Amino acid sequence: MLGIPYDGGTTYQPGARLAPFHVRRVSALLQSHHPVHGIDVFSQLRCVDGGNIVFPPFDRTAMRSEVEREIRQLSAALVAPVVVGGDHSVTLPILRALSKRHGPLAVVQFDAHLDLSTAEVWGEDFHHGTPFRHAIDEGLIADGQLYQLGLRGSRGAASDDALSRAREHTAITADAIAERTPKRVCAELRERIGKRPVYVSFDVDAIDPAFAPGTGTPVPGGITSREALALVRGLVGLDVCGGDVVEVCPPLDHADLTSHLAANLVWELLAVMAMRD
Repeated sequence: MLGIPYDGGTTYQPGARLAPFHVRRVSALLQSHHPVHGIDVFSQLRCVDGGNIVFPPFDRTAMRSEVEREIRQLSAALVAPVVVGGDHSVTLPILRALSKRHGPLAVVQFDAHLDLSTAEVWGEDFHHGTPFRHAIDEGLIADGQLYQLGLRGSRGAASDDALSRAREHTAITADAIAERTPKRVCAELRERIGKRPVYVSFDVDAIDPAFAPGTGTPVPGGITSREALALVRGLVGLDVCGGDVVEVCPPLDHADLTSHLAANLVWELLAVMAMRD
């Protein structure tokens, strides 16, 4: 368990750098027994809170370098990282590090946004809207193995998802999740990913802001908190080699709703990892 207190890649409302502290704080209410899976998560899985990755807070290059370095060390020691961000730009160096050991990964991305932008949008090539474009271009994600769940809202152009479509990746909108149910969506993911190492990246803006108000780029019409938890829970059977929960913005939260949800998403992800063969 690691925190990455960084929001220098935020394009709208900052504050995600405070999330590791607040998600840890509310996680004290979580207990270890998982009644659906029938396991004691922390008996099945050896978990350690490794604190925050340290870097100069205003240096984007240093952030990426230090995150990649630390995750590579953990991965080499057969440790699977679970990260609390931070904005979504922290995911790129994590994927760089894990791909060094596992090769091109499958990635399940929960998000309202594609995160496939270029530098043309904001004049900066590394922000929270660009990580998966870089990951695809750098070969960190296997062709056809990026699954983007919860997408919705307006786009700059019809070509915004051209890169994803060209590599035969999969987009599942929030509306499609509601129509097909999380159970069916997860069954498809398990079938298509198979035994490939998979990274799970959960941007909380995939969830409707009615359930997760504490995020910097909210988009109405998202998945519910119940759907979000069911979708992560339904990944049991996959070889999850790491994951993150990002874009929690405590200054915009109400009554810790988003921090509590983030802590429960991390716990559900840990349960999935505890259920691995």
